[in-house]
Amino acid sequence: MTPAQLAGLDDSHLEKESRLHPEAATAFRAMCDAARRDNIHIDLASGYRNFHRQCAIWNGKFNGERPLLDAHSHPIDALSLEIGERVHAILRWSALPGASRHHWGTDIDVYSKALLPTDTKLQLEPWEYQKGGHQYPLSQWLANYAHQFGFFFPYRIDLGGVGIEPWHLSYAPISKKCLSQLTPTFLKNLLAT
Repeated sequence: MTPAQLAGLDDSHLEKESRLHPEAATAFRAMCDAARRDNIHIDLASGYRNFHRQCAIWNGKFNGERPLLDAHSHPIDALSLEIGERVHAILRWSALPGASRHHWGTDIDVYSKALLPTDTKLQLEPWEYQKGGHQYPLSQWLANYAHQFGFFFPYRIDLGGVGIEPWHLSYAPISKKCLSQLTPTFLKNLLAT
């Protein structure tokens, strides 16, 4: 992957229709077909996100124009935080522009429209995917089968940084290569320009 593709500044590596890396798109379609056979429907909440979109999300949270959540998914007032605290709070749920796994076309946020209750907006919060949440059947299916299609959950457990994201899948054969290219030096140089 070129540096521009890695940073979300060039989308020439993506399949036009799905906006995913071609290998990831093929694996995703196969996973969706298998899930349908088990009466589980998988829909994309988010796929590829370019640098500028990630920057808009980041700046919106930093400036208090977009919701910012704490570690327990409770809203917090971004503008009441010191700059360092604000940055840390944003990083809990949103990557730095240029550092998002969504830039690679290998990472997707999924849900099942069929499981979403009427008049309910998807929040992409952990409780929706946990026992008792409307997306729990999807979550269980993915936990059992996603790996068979090359996908894994990069934010399966909380290591004190990024929050748990049971909706976020990553296509390992490509994303692991991309992650090895995403170094602190790469990000420093990218964000300095």
